[in-house]
Amino acid sequence: MFWQDFGRVGRGWDPSREIEGLRREMNRLFARTSPWEAPEFPAMNIWVQDHNALVTAELPGIDAKDLDISVIGDAMTLSGHREADVLKEGESYHRQERGSGSFARTVRLPFRIEADKVSAKYERGILQITLPRAEEDKPKKIQIKSK
Repeated sequence: MFWQDFGRVGRGWDPSREIEGLRREMNRLFARTSPWEAPEFPAMNIWVQDHNALVTAELPGIDAKDLDISVIGDAMTLSGHREADVLKEGESYHRQERGSGSFARTVRLPFRIEADKVSAKYERGILQITLPRAEEDKPKKIQIKSK
């Protein structure tokens, strides 16, 4: 914990990432029953490549018009809304496991995102987001001159 990371101060140690990790652990410890309140909704896979990141999110039963993606700096937020099922007169739930209502999930990447070039497509309940790395964050090859 803190005493292990103390020596890393100034060498890539990011207190906000530590706080985020602590928040996730506390949420896991006091897990709620609603998937909307858990930090794991929607389920995501994130691949990082040299020039971009690819995010896939599972969003079954949600219309693309009910989703929103926003980007600032190195963070992407996916938010949306799933309508509740409407029961007909005389119907009642035997089991209700799918949540409804609003949700939001923010993920941070190891680089800044070029917000104007973000693209997304949604097919069969899977949202795929491409997050290009900001030009100023891309590694640059430096020529070494010799005499």
